[in-house]
Amino acid sequence: MPIQLPLFNQRWRQRRDSYRPIGEPINPKLYEVAELAGDREAKDFVLTHHYSASYPSARFRYGLFTGGVLVGVAVFSHPCNDRVLTSVFPLSPPHSVELGRFVLLDSVPANGESWFLARTFDLLRRRGLAGVVSFSDPVPRTTVDGRIIHCGHFGICYQATSATFLGRTDPRTVHLLPDGTVLNDRTIQKMRSGEQGWQYAAALLEKFGAAPPRVEARAEWLKIWLPRVTRRLRHSGNYKYAWAIAASARRLLPPSLPYPKPRGFPNAPPLSPVRIDLESKP
Repeated sequence: MPIQLPLFNQRWRQRRDSYRPIGEPINPKLYEVAELAGDREAKDFVLTHHYSASYPSARFRYGLFTGGVLVGVAVFSHPCNDRVLTSVFPLSPPHSVELGRFVLLDSVPANGESWFLARTFDLLRRRGLAGVVSFSDPVPRTTVDGRIIHCGHFGICYQATSATFLGRTDPRTVHLLPDGTVLNDRTIQKMRSGEQGWQYAAALLEKFGAAPPRVEARAEWLKIWLPRVTRRLRHSGNYKYAWAIAASARRLLPPSLPYPKPRGFPNAPPLSPVRIDLESKP
């Protein structure tokens, strides 16, 4: 039976989700946004709270603070394949970026997501960035014993910032570890080919019972232990969004497709879009 979700804003704490009702206002006087120096603080926050328990290859990191306490992190990253960016913004990749992780604690009011996101876009634009791409994963996931760790993310806060919805990525099959996290294809390829970092990747399988691999027999080891440790899940594809954060990039985006909504809540309240000023100067 499909999981039914209200149109609430999703929050995270200790990798467990919760929801705040759309339209709940944030008091900007109580919050500030600041760039985070290096990965340590951002990575610790993301690994502690985000359901994926993983951290991307970061280019820019911003924190949301209240009373000097970090309550949210936005990580803008560079994807493994440049085409993730250039297929949307046909500029050289340094001029666009992916919103790789975006996580706020459950203490932040609902409109805090769109407010925080708009502030980070302003900071990126001052750095010369023109576009941002992001993905939301609407497919629920559970641990091996049935506990839900991810109810599905439809990009409601992206819609609130007037993102262009570009449709869905191609369907694929993913491998789930017993804790419900995804062992992605890139990680599997590292183990198979012995690329840098393959030992860390192999340790993910060892954590859940795989025997230590022999270097010379990595491929055979993977063939044996991947199906023993992981579950295969047919994934129907992520939702893809984009923002032209610089006025010069507006012409690069097509008209938005209709926004996807969780099933079962046709009378949800309307979103309150946050205006992103594309004409402001650094």
